[in-house]
Amino acid sequence: MSASETAGQREDSIRERLAANLRQVRTHRGWSISELSRRSKIGKATLSQVESGTGNPTIETVFSLSRVLEVPISDLLDSAPARALTVVRAEEVEALSGAGVDLRPLRRIESGDAVFEVYDQRVRAGCRQDSLGHVGTEHTIVQAGRLGVRVDGREVELGPGDYVGFDAALPHSYTAVGGAVHSVLLLQYRADQRLHLSDPVPGPRCAATDAQAEAAAPGGGAPTGQDPEPV
Repeated sequence: MSASETAGQREDSIRERLAANLRQVRTHRGWSISELSRRSKIGKATLSQVESGTGNPTIETVFSLSRVLEVPISDLLDSAPARALTVVRAEEVEALSGAGVDLRPLRRIESGDAVFEVYDQRVRAGCRQDSLGHVGTEHTIVQAGRLGVRVDGREVELGPGDYVGFDAALPHSYTAVGGAVHSVLLLQYRADQRLHLSDPVPGPRCAATDAQAEAAAPGGGAPTGQDPEPV
C-alpha cells in the first residue's frame, strides 16, 4: 500500500466515521440539523459538511457535539473492535487539531461498567485550550513539559510524571507553560453513558477561529495570556 493510500485511509477514518455516527446520534435524539445547530451553536453549513464527510472537523467541533449530544467521544469516532494484540503507530493516526492542542485517538477500552478512551495529547508551546465541559471523567498524565491545568477556577501546574483527574463536566483548560507539552489523556465513562451505535463507518495555530470558538474540548481556546472567545 502506498503512502498516499495510507494517508487517505487515515483521513476517511476520521471524516467518514464521524459523518456516519453523527447522523445516527442526531437521528436517535430526534433532532434536525437546525436543532443541533441551535443547541451546539455550530453553523448549519458546518454541520452539513461534517455529516456529508466533506468538512474538516476540529477538536472543538467534536467535543462540542459530544457535550451537546451527551455521548462519549468514541460514539462519534468509533473504531473497529480491538484484537488480542493492538499496536497503534503514531504516524498512522490522524490528529484532531484545536486552538492549542493536537489530539490523536489511540484506543477505546471497555471493562465492566467502565469505558476508557486513550489519546495522545500535545499542547503547543505558548497555547491554551479551553473547554466548557463534556461527558465523563478526565485523566491526564504529563510525559514532557510543564502543563497548567485550570478546573472550575482552581489552578495547578504539572510536570513530567504528574497526574490530574477531574469531572470533565466542569469548565477546564490546559496551558503549555513554557514549551510544548506531551501528555496522555484518558476519558472515562460509565458503560450506560454510551449510545452503542450499530454499524459505524469504519498546521499549528493558537488563535481560535470563529468556528473553533463555537465549541468546547479538553482544548479549544486561546493563546496564553489572552481571554478565550465567548462561547
